[in-house]
Amino acid sequence: MSRRVSLRSRRARIIAAALGAVVVAELAVWALSPEQPGPAAVAVDALDYLDAGRLQQALEFRAETRVLGLLGIALELAALGLVTLGRPRFARRLLRRFEARPLLGAAAAGGLLSLSLAVLALPLGIWAQQLAVDVGLSVQSLGGWLFDRARSAGIAALYAAVGALLLILLQRRLPRAWWLAASGVVVSFAAIVTFLTPVVLAPIFNDFERLPDGPERSQVLSLADRAGVEIGDVYRVDASSRRTSLNAYVSGIGSTRRVVLYDNLLDATEGPALRSVVAHELGHVKANDIGRGLLFVALITPVGMLFVREAGAALAARSGAGPGQVAALPAYALALTIATLVLGIAGNQLSRAVEERADRFALELTDDPAGLIDLQQQLAERNLRDPEPPRWSRLLFATHPSTVERIGVAEGYREAP
Repeated sequence: MSRRVSLRSRRARIIAAALGAVVVAELAVWALSPEQPGPAAVAVDALDYLDAGRLQQALEFRAETRVLGLLGIALELAALGLVTLGRPRFARRLLRRFEARPLLGAAAAGGLLSLSLAVLALPLGIWAQQLAVDVGLSVQSLGGWLFDRARSAGIAALYAAVGALLLILLQRRLPRAWWLAASGVVVSFAAIVTFLTPVVLAPIFNDFERLPDGPERSQVLSLADRAGVEIGDVYRVDASSRRTSLNAYVSGIGSTRRVVLYDNLLDATEGPALRSVVAHELGHVKANDIGRGLLFVALITPVGMLFVREAGAALAARSGAGPGQVAALPAYALALTIATLVLGIAGNQLSRAVEERADRFALELTDDPAGLIDLQQQLAERNLRDPEPPRWSRLLFATHPSTVERIGVAEGYREAP
């Protein structure tokens, strides 16, 4: 009888933690979402703006990659579920060996688990890469792609090893409050990685050079001056060595903040379209959107870690493990993956609002809706974007408004009196 009561109590705590995390995440989205000034967007038809043949190719390509993405998520959850609940014999033996030296064992187990998941995901990754090559989005050889994948897996394994070590350490030192301390570690880690990415991590994969003096640099600095934005610096990245897609982004915080433009983008766009993409990125800098994202992480991490504490303990108990034991790591990894996926939906919701606001800022700064429309046409056709993905896909995974939504914002601005 007491066991049934205990199980019901544990389930109730897990459900309460999950619901609490979702509510806090949605409240954070509501509080942090920027206002959307300017006229309302208008409804548009993708066929009025995009080449029909290229559109059909994009729809087919994105449908396939969408399936591969879902399969990847399902595969990771299934693998973690098997190790946590099925607990194959080799996994039990390995985790018992790691238990002899808990902290070093935790680091080894975390890194090994991360590498195992990377290897498991490799066939789907190769499939997706070949699709990108087939449609002309990737120009990278399989060997080059595998080398990049290996470097990414190594970095992820290092993160996982450190994270697992800290988890076991905190659970042993702070059995009641470890999740709060872990929240502080996660937020600090996010800020440090954001600061270091432009100067340490990104150069591992690409070559960056300061945008040289000339018309393009002058255009960027002129727009920044007009917007009243301190951008740090502007860099050109050799994206064309791997992909044909167009992109630009803002990276870093503080002294490492910079605007990065793909060399593909600089080679393919000019005039109004280039001004629009630069103005969009300046909008992110002006609104401190990277800081907004870090604040979102700080708000949702404690409730996410509370869910991880409750769900992780319940999953670990199914195999006879408990907090502070290396054998419990797969259970906490599974709980963390679930929390990340669910809370990521709210994060994407905030991202879409931030991206729309940056588009509107670009319209205000350039007063050129035709330039933004031209940019979106080029991005959609060159990057093979689905201009209007299924609603479920947009709600769950989209970080940006769809192409038709972004063109609709520009058309609304153009039609406004």
